[in-house]
Amino acid sequence: METCTVKGGCPSDYIAIALSILSFTVLLLWSIFPFLVHKVPRTKGSGFWLPVIQVVASFNLLLSIVMSNNFLKMGKRHWLRSCYLWGVWVEGPLGFGLLLSCRITQASQLYFIFVKRRLPLIRSYIFLPLILLPWIAAGGVIHSMKPLSSRCHMKAQWTIPVVSLHSLYIAILVGVTAAVHHIEFRFDELKDLWRGILVSAVSIAVWVTAYILNEIYDNISWLEVASRFLLLVVASILVVAFFSISSSQPLLSQISLRRRESREFRTMSQALGIPDSGVLAQSEPISRIDPNEPLDKLLLNKRFRLSFMAFADSCLAGESVHFFDEVYELSKIPEDDCVRRIYMARHIIEKYIIAGVAMEVNISHRSRQEILSTSSLTRPDLFHNALNEIIQLMKTNLARDYWSSMFFLKFQEDTNVRSNEYELEQMTGWNFSPRLSSVHGIDDPFHQDHLLKSSGCSNDTTDL
Repeated sequence: METCTVKGGCPSDYIAIALSILSFTVLLLWSIFPFLVHKVPRTKGSGFWLPVIQVVASFNLLLSIVMSNNFLKMGKRHWLRSCYLWGVWVEGPLGFGLLLSCRITQASQLYFIFVKRRLPLIRSYIFLPLILLPWIAAGGVIHSMKPLSSRCHMKAQWTIPVVSLHSLYIAILVGVTAAVHHIEFRFDELKDLWRGILVSAVSIAVWVTAYILNEIYDNISWLEVASRFLLLVVASILVVAFFSISSSQPLLSQISLRRRESREFRTMSQALGIPDSGVLAQSEPISRIDPNEPLDKLLLNKRFRLSFMAFADSCLAGESVHFFDEVYELSKIPEDDCVRRIYMARHIIEKYIIAGVAMEVNISHRSRQEILSTSSLTRPDLFHNALNEIIQLMKTNLARDYWSSMFFLKFQEDTNVRSNEYELEQMTGWNFSPRLSSVHGIDDPFHQDHLLKSSGCSNDTTDL
């Protein structure tokens, strides 16, 4: 036991490593499951790369604990034994510090979007490095002062500053979470934030306890082996429980993570419970289309809009019609329902407005900046100017070709068929409606039916 305590390679070490590999595999499958199974298109921006950075930071954290705590049996002078590489840089700024910074970035986004009701003032790719700077500075100071022992244990006078840095970031995360706790989130954002705070606080408590025990009882070999086993197991639990995509991609979290539910939300309007969203209902009213009417008025008809959308998709220009459809769904949300309006507006911006996204709509730079720099995401006219530009673009590029396309002919045919079926149902319902006849006896054409019905009623009465 004493040999493997110093050199590494104890049976418990390999068990802990196996558990860490298993936890990271679960985390990796959890993060890529939507893209492999549901074929969800990759988004551009922080909604995609923040979860990716969390996965990388989780790997760094687990690997640094393995390499800096003598889990593997290696020579003391092997370059992979560098305490300052693994115990300072990879475990700190690139591991636990990066995990906490990602979660603080996500929490700050929720604060700006739902409390301030506007997009964050600082982009995530700038905000994240800024909030990570204290970790980088602390790593530089520790690397220059070299307070670590040959067994990668930190001296007592350095423990308090390091623990204080960890606690400071948890306190910041608690503060931002408390600032948004009154928001009635429609997804799991708040629950995930509190869960991240809990598991990170427990992890720091376990690490501090293990450090104190190792410093006080340095001569007890089994205690060191048990403490490093506990460190890696707790870190393995941390990386799985800490990971979250609900803050960055709330709709994706509903589609991919709740696999036990029979119902899956394919659109944000469905997830928000907007009335008459999603698949066309059979009870949708039937109305004939006049091509001479304005296009924006025709698009209010859901059957026509879906037909026009299919035509636009076939021309590889469907983003304009999809944008109109989602803005129309947004208009159904009451103005006093701020949370749902913010969810829908944020979804539209990330899907259609941000430059470079797959479904980016062709609007002017002025309209785009007007949306991105808005002071209120709940404004009823937030997408008004952009929508007018899109309608003019559809009139010019799509509408003329649609009237002579097979999509319009099929739409007309379906409309005629449904209209005829509706008229037939009305006539059928009239024929079998109850009626009174003034003709009696054999001259009554319904006489036979009356006899049959009368006999049936009399038989029932007799039986009674």
